[in-house]
Amino acid sequence: MDETAIQPLRGVRVLELGNYIAAPTAGRLLADFGAEVIKVERPGTGDELRTWRLHGGTTSLLYRTINRGKKSVALDLRTPEGRDAVLGLVRRCDVLLENFRPGTLEKWGLGPDELDAANPELVIVRISAFGQTGPMAGRPGFAAVAEAVGGMRELVGDPDRPPSRVGVSIGDSIAGLYAAFGAVMGLFRRGTTAGVPLPERIIDVALNEAVLSMMESLVPDHLAHGVHRTRTGGRMEGIAPSNSYACSDGTNVIIAGNGDGIFRRLMEVIGRADLGADPALASNAGRWAQRDRLDDAIGAWTAGLTRPAVLTALDAAGVPAGPVYTAADIVADEQYRARNMIQYLPVDTGDGQPREIGFPGVVPVIGDASLPVRSLGPDLGEHTAEVLGELLGVDERETTAAAGARS
Repeated sequence: MDETAIQPLRGVRVLELGNYIAAPTAGRLLADFGAEVIKVERPGTGDELRTWRLHGGTTSLLYRTINRGKKSVALDLRTPEGRDAVLGLVRRCDVLLENFRPGTLEKWGLGPDELDAANPELVIVRISAFGQTGPMAGRPGFAAVAEAVGGMRELVGDPDRPPSRVGVSIGDSIAGLYAAFGAVMGLFRRGTTAGVPLPERIIDVALNEAVLSMMESLVPDHLAHGVHRTRTGGRMEGIAPSNSYACSDGTNVIIAGNGDGIFRRLMEVIGRADLGADPALASNAGRWAQRDRLDDAIGAWTAGLTRPAVLTALDAAGVPAGPVYTAADIVADEQYRARNMIQYLPVDTGDGQPREIGFPGVVPVIGDASLPVRSLGPDLGEHTAEVLGELLGVDERETTAAAGARS
């Protein structure tokens, strides 16, 4: 299989005006599958993500990861030259991604009307905290706020403590997924329908709505039955037994024994066939009512065994279970390795010489393994002269003016 030929979005050109995580995640997904993504950054500082979690060097590996496969162009959008350069690029692009606070592009003379005048076929993907319309549209907000307003935070953590947060900016990432999906929908519609009007070419992704869409039946259960879901720690509301359990070697495992047949097999494995045969535990509702009793029994069994021993026994019985992995575990895992999901590329880590560092592969898989990561997130302004020269025909002096005095 010629992996270099598997680029479904080859020929699509995307202009990314986003910072941080949401819009850049959408751009990464499109770049992963062949789109040419031109990332516009502020001269001098660039995307603020360049310095987030910076452990060495001048550019964080977080930036290198989320902005892989892209070209970096330094432009000052607050100047007439920068604005003109953006509109020139828009004329040669298929998609525009942005995640500024609503009204910001309009203030710079780069709102939908100006973009549409430059390119009446452009798909415009806009990501914001609360969307482009409604009473909260103008409010600023990061994923932390969206995760709270979208209902997620209320369910994360232990019931006797304040709401917690998962260890990544999940709200931004979910919004980025929707934005990439929206961009592809827009391209598909454009390819099948002539003259799609501007309002139907604007994809409006709100962070809080992206989070809400992941909340399953939270709202209908409340409206239909008055259910108020609360934090349940490592459990999932109404599902048991399903939790994390400590092993004798200091590691942890996840065991999902909540199917009726699976539960009985799990109880056999841990030496508690009496629980498996208990009529009160035959259904999931009954098991949830006695979840503490079940977790105590399972935890007592895992506490006497190492993680490999626990997983071997459960696998033999057909009980879904898995290790709670650290980064080191992921790197060593044969399943990830078999599907090319950790790919090693040279990168400056601040040690003076580039090092081969593993980065996550491309998802979803096409074929039998991840497509290769084409390049890591670029240096600031690395492609300014190339992009503006090739696409707009500007010379070096004009490139410097468009980038502003801070470049």
